[in-house]
Amino acid sequence: MKIIENFIDGKVWSISKKYSPIYNPSTGEKISEVVLSDIDDFKSTIESSLKAQEIWGNYTPLKRSRILSKFKNLIELNLDELAVMVSTEHGKTIDDAKGSITRGLEVVEFACGIPHLLKGEFSQNVGTNIDSWSIRQPLGVCAGITPFNFPAMVPMWMFPIAIACGNSFILKPSEKNPSCSIRLAELFIEAGLPKGVLNIINGNKEIVDIILESKDISSVSFVGSTPVAKYIYEKGAKNLKRVQSLGGAKNHLIVMPDANLDQAVDGIIGAAYGSAGERCMAVSVAVAVGNIADSLVNKISDKTQTLKVAPFTDSKSDMGPVISAEHKDKIINYINIGEKEGAKLVLDGRNINIQGYENGYFLGPTLFDKVSENMTIYKEEIFGPVLSVVRVSSYDEALKLVNNHKFGNGTSIYTSDGEISRHFTTNASIGMVGVNVPIPVPMAFHSFGGWKQSLFGDHTMHGTEGIKFFTKLKTVTSRWPKSIQEGPEFKMPTN
Repeated sequence: MKIIENFIDGKVWSISKKYSPIYNPSTGEKISEVVLSDIDDFKSTIESSLKAQEIWGNYTPLKRSRILSKFKNLIELNLDELAVMVSTEHGKTIDDAKGSITRGLEVVEFACGIPHLLKGEFSQNVGTNIDSWSIRQPLGVCAGITPFNFPAMVPMWMFPIAIACGNSFILKPSEKNPSCSIRLAELFIEAGLPKGVLNIINGNKEIVDIILESKDISSVSFVGSTPVAKYIYEKGAKNLKRVQSLGGAKNHLIVMPDANLDQAVDGIIGAAYGSAGERCMAVSVAVAVGNIADSLVNKISDKTQTLKVAPFTDSKSDMGPVISAEHKDKIINYINIGEKEGAKLVLDGRNINIQGYENGYFLGPTLFDKVSENMTIYKEEIFGPVLSVVRVSSYDEALKLVNNHKFGNGTSIYTSDGEISRHFTTNASIGMVGVNVPIPVPMAFHSFGGWKQSLFGDHTMHGTEGIKFFTKLKTVTSRWPKSIQEGPEFKMPTN
């Protein structure tokens, strides 16, 4: 049985002898075990991180950039290997795994521009013979706690920028699929990163709390469910850390009567059922405006039934399993509740059976129609391949739905009307908005993050917001007088 340990100071090892099982979601078979780190593992990790940051923080931004560039090249060369790691432990298709790694790689590419991104501001003669300038400096040791659904992409939202800014970084990946994170750390070392700048520590809530309480860690980044995001934010802030904490979502896609219906349907299906719906940007609510509802539901139903649910080893698979037996049961329970509360079940994914993979955690695409605001399946994040259709009579009613929901991660609208589009992008109370695109995930040089209960703290991820989060601002005011014998001054310098 393969044992997955920590990656500390450039080596794979651990002190703790407690382990947690890892399963292949396609077969339900136990494939390895991961260490559950304890305080002794953490002490070794933080000692390594502190020592490495002193050295790494003095590297020039240009030298850091060159190492990041080599790291980017190594990810590209090892993309197939990394994708198989992701698919084996998560279950998503190979194409989906490659796509997610590529989106993470884009953040590495962005971080390669760190010499430009760290340029400060300069003002000459703010007072007579007085200049003022600002610089951004590293925080020190930063930490990231990442979810199971994107074991490559979400860590790469965090550590490349943190490290580019001169910090060292401790990553705590999901204990359900940690292998890819360790491989990425190995590739970074191969690219020339000094040992200890990126450490991987595996574990459960015990190690998370140790991270949150450590006085040696300056910042914590998190992506996951809203209850945990709130906990991370509150406990991290209480311990005087800078925190960026991204939570759950219930993303709406509005379809206007003038929309290209076929394009909307294709977008909805991919966004709702891709990656088995285990995405914080998945579309889980389609809002049909006016008289298009019947056509929209029929087209979604017809096309969805052509999707192939199969393990990632099947090259024709459109959708793999969910992450665990427990999560499968949770999703099934939501489907049961939807039926009980009166939603119309158009497609039922509960009883799918794949020959040879009967013990896998597979669910078929599920479609509910005539869902209302008071239903549990509308209010709560399901995080699975379940799509709800809500029927409304007008655009104003659709916008109200979006804005009244407690989550505010992403939303989209399909329309041919520029006025409606402009009004929606301006007035939707959501962090990321799309027009005629189903999943409005920003590119790496913009920032990712929602509003309301989808984000705790003021900092979103990557882009310029990432640079601000992983650095502290210092402003210097300086004067070089002609003589030091002019006597003391007791007032603020002015013009």
